[in-house]
Amino acid sequence: MLLFFSYKNHNTLTPLKTHIISSLLSHTLSFSLLPYFQVPTLSTIYMGYALFLLFLLVIGGFLSTFAASHEFINILRANSSLPSFPRNFLFGTASSSYQFEGAYLTHGKGLSNWDTFSHKPGYIVDGSNGDIAVDHYHMYLEDVELMEYMGVNTFRFSISWARILPKGVFGDVNMAGIRHYDRLINALLRKGIEPFVSLTHYDIPQELEHRYGGWLSPQIQKDYAYYANICFKYFGDRVKYWVTFNEPNVVAIRGYRSGIYPPARCSGSFGNCSSGDSEREPFMAAHNMILSHAAAVNIYRTKYQGKQKASIGIVMNAVWYEPISNSSEDKIAAQRAQSFYMNWFLDPIIFGTYPQEMKDILGSLLPDFSKDYSEKLKNGLDFIGVNHYTSFYVKDCLHSTCEQGPCISKTEGYYLRTPLKNNALIGESTALDWLYVYPQGMEKMVTYLKNRYNNIPMFITENGLGVVNQPDSNIDSFLNDDKRVEYMKSYLEALATAIREGADIRGYFAWSLLDNFEWLSGYTIRFGLYHVDYTTLKRTPKLSAKWYKKFISNFTRFEDAKS
Repeated sequence: MLLFFSYKNHNTLTPLKTHIISSLLSHTLSFSLLPYFQVPTLSTIYMGYALFLLFLLVIGGFLSTFAASHEFINILRANSSLPSFPRNFLFGTASSSYQFEGAYLTHGKGLSNWDTFSHKPGYIVDGSNGDIAVDHYHMYLEDVELMEYMGVNTFRFSISWARILPKGVFGDVNMAGIRHYDRLINALLRKGIEPFVSLTHYDIPQELEHRYGGWLSPQIQKDYAYYANICFKYFGDRVKYWVTFNEPNVVAIRGYRSGIYPPARCSGSFGNCSSGDSEREPFMAAHNMILSHAAAVNIYRTKYQGKQKASIGIVMNAVWYEPISNSSEDKIAAQRAQSFYMNWFLDPIIFGTYPQEMKDILGSLLPDFSKDYSEKLKNGLDFIGVNHYTSFYVKDCLHSTCEQGPCISKTEGYYLRTPLKNNALIGESTALDWLYVYPQGMEKMVTYLKNRYNNIPMFITENGLGVVNQPDSNIDSFLNDDKRVEYMKSYLEALATAIREGADIRGYFAWSLLDNFEWLSGYTIRFGLYHVDYTTLKRTPKLSAKWYKKFISNFTRFEDAKS
């Protein structure tokens, strides 16, 4: 019946429809008055009934139009940002192999640098490691069901390099590892979930550290290219989004400047390490990662992209830096902070050269690209992945005197990074000393990237809120995660504003699907949309999972209503 017609069949009242309705009304009303003026014949009675039924059907159709329109308006009111997200937008969740998989020596996997690092006492705050993590390796089918429940259409995960090549190029391909990721990819696709795959998320085979010092050696470029080629070969027929590196800026800074991540190298003035050179090694490691990225992209574009039709990019940790004052020095310092933190990698990959601010300050500490490599590097990605959580104020330390604090040294770019301005925080503090809730930073961050890099397509590859895992807390306190819901809502609204202003954003990934091993924090911080009982590994949806499900559902209904 017309009562059940969809909105799109009745979204306009055309002149023809108006004429038909008027005619039906007049004929139906005239028939109802017939008994008062003449004796009706059998044919007129049948005609009257038919017209009356048709009249009811038409009214029913317009009532359904009204109901659908009313529901449509309610969706818009409840989710004012929905119209801003483009059609085919990806809404997903994110993970990484070391934080999720566990099974650290199962089915032929070799040791990774994080396996070795986390097993040494004193590095992880609760003394834990990722040996089991949340056992995603064995429970991936259940986890895919959790994603399906939420309605996500993509899942970002990383491949464990040590699970595919336990000894790097010095050993054989581990086919058990290949089969595991085959099964995961196929399980996702069966549920309509697009795999969004990172080749490495901080972890490399420990063998490469032992053999030649990992990212400090140019030799790793060939190892990485060999590994990338294997992944493209075995999985590329089904993977439409490839990420070469997750947060290489974090790897370089925390692994080789402060030394708090593997391989734990730093100078004495920067941290407590047995060896390292914080002035020089971060730039050596970064240089090799940039050239490794270029090698993988070159392989993909020349051998696979033509037939596989996928995109390849890189994911950066992206912090918004707000000038602490309106002075030109502080404004320039905020730009310099971006160059020393994020553009350090993006400029060479897109423009073929390091940022000018870095060249001016660092001089010979910054490696050179040959002219040939510079040309090969240019336009070396199809998209930028943006991991954005937090923002800070920046004060100039190049032309001003700064007290001790983060980032004031030459190797960091001569600026002071602080969450405080006039004794007020930039945003609400959280369980993590680096995470402040400042939704405006999301809009400003992607707008900055849009303007600097000619609006290259972007994905928000991580965004989320962590809370402290209090051992004496009951599960309800974790499940009712109102703060996380408010955080996600506010950051998605800020993202929608940037999209309305023209930023080419194509997806958003919540960090994370599950509570998991959070690097140096171990299991003391929970980021998941699903609570994990670390004893039984039971997954339970939090309020945020249910909210995200509703948000995605409303987006889908909004798109259906528009079409």
